[in-house]
Amino acid sequence: MASYSSSSLSRLSTLQNHISPLEANNKLRSLVKISPQVSDAISNGRAVVALESTIISHGMPYPQNLQTAKEVESIVRENGAVPATIAILNGVPCIGLNEEELERLASLGKSVQKTAGRDIPHVVATRANGATTVSATLFFASMVGIQVFVTGGIGGVHRHANHTMDISSDLTALGRTPIAVISAGVKSILDIPKTLEYLETQEVYVAAYKSDEFPAFFTEKSGCKAPSRVDSPEDYANMKLNRKAGILFAVPIPKQHSAAGNLIESATQRALTEAREQNVTGNAETPFLLARVNELTGGTSLAANIALVKNNALIGSQIAVALSQLV
Repeated sequence: MASYSSSSLSRLSTLQNHISPLEANNKLRSLVKISPQVSDAISNGRAVVALESTIISHGMPYPQNLQTAKEVESIVRENGAVPATIAILNGVPCIGLNEEELERLASLGKSVQKTAGRDIPHVVATRANGATTVSATLFFASMVGIQVFVTGGIGGVHRHANHTMDISSDLTALGRTPIAVISAGVKSILDIPKTLEYLETQEVYVAAYKSDEFPAFFTEKSGCKAPSRVDSPEDYANMKLNRKAGILFAVPIPKQHSAAGNLIESATQRALTEAREQNVTGNAETPFLLARVNELTGGTSLAANIALVKNNALIGSQIAVALSQLV
């Protein structure tokens, strides 16, 4: 595996400021490691689905995180696409992980740095291990030409953001990255109405799948009307245009797991109060809240989280295949 000196920091941070976008993209691609399967699929126009890695390192305990990661990749393959889990290992951005790399990432868990888009140069330069969030995954997926990205739920505008200004970089990354993101909406720990308003400001197209209401991660309904509705992967593929902003495709959690929504929402409110009391803020807040909600619900929220990620992988793979057939 290749390794880079600290000069990678300046190279990654200055490339796009000093050369053309095409030259920058080609040079940036030379700094990443693309698995043979992903590289072959991209070169031949086959469907590829990007997957983030923070959900593996920070979203659930080992070995459940490894098992879930493998099952999600299997769902992608079974539905005709190639999975591309993205992470930074020893300072090398990897697009598509093999079994050994997945195992390593899962076993390291929270010792791996949670890496948003802004953190990429530092993690690469220090040859650290980084688990990519939505914003970092979007960056690398766009760099190599992947059009579809599956995650659990995106970040958003945090509650009380009018005082804290805590707004996830996922939203601005969506506004500048022309990729379809498939998620179960945004997590209910966030301010969903304000998140939808912010996405509109960023010109991100938002559509709910087979629903008129925007989903709230653990529940099918958020009380917010979806800006648009799509009823099949083919409908989505046919409407995708060459836009500079991304598209958020919100897929409600499967009905059999949505029933626990009231229990999870009650636990969420308690966890939010505890986070404020303990002054948990910034990128530590979401992992804290999800872990605490899982404790308070006796594991119910984790089971629901896994179920919705798998469902998103199913729908996302179908979208990726439909898109590949348009070319």
